[in-house]
Amino acid sequence: MAEKILIEIYKNKDPDELTKLLADPESRLETGSGAAVSAAVAAALLCRAAAVAKAAGTEGERLEYIARNGEILRGYMVHLIDEDVKCRGPLRRAMKEGGPQEIEAARHPAVAICEEIINMMGQCLEMLEELSALCPAEALGYAASGAELALGSAKTAMRYVLSMAAKSSDETYRYVTRRENEITLARLEQLCVQVTDR
Repeated sequence: MAEKILIEIYKNKDPDELTKLLADPESRLETGSGAAVSAAVAAALLCRAAAVAKAAGTEGERLEYIARNGEILRGYMVHLIDEDVKCRGPLRRAMKEGGPQEIEAARHPAVAICEEIINMMGQCLEMLEELSALCPAEALGYAASGAELALGSAKTAMRYVLSMAAKSSDETYRYVTRRENEITLARLEQLCVQVTDR
């Protein structure tokens, strides 16, 4: 008789279940899944700020673009909750069955979703920065909150990327990863300030 394979879909869980699983060290969820959850909330606040701006009478092609792409981004971040679990599969197998070379080779794919969250939160912050210049005062609070969450999500994902890189035996990879993330973080912090200081 064939063995049954249970596939758990985390994005469909309610917040109570999801946060309990994130708190459990035995769970397959990791930091990247948590970062994806908060990134989805950041994108949702971007959408809300755009909706409030529209309701207040703000119009224009750029506002429509931001609203549409904010919703795409929100859905994509929800999708990444489960993709983070999948991307670490090769590393889990290598840790159980492989040697040092297999583990080393599996480290970079294991951070792929965290790297995507960092990149996408940069785009979220760029949209929030543009939106904050367009929207009325009543929408600014949502934009600023979204920016803070976007920055926090990116920083959370960076922590995981840096912790994985620190375990690598490749000194160049460790250095480049650290330096790239320092540069990215400085850019994202500046974008966040531009939104929250309006």
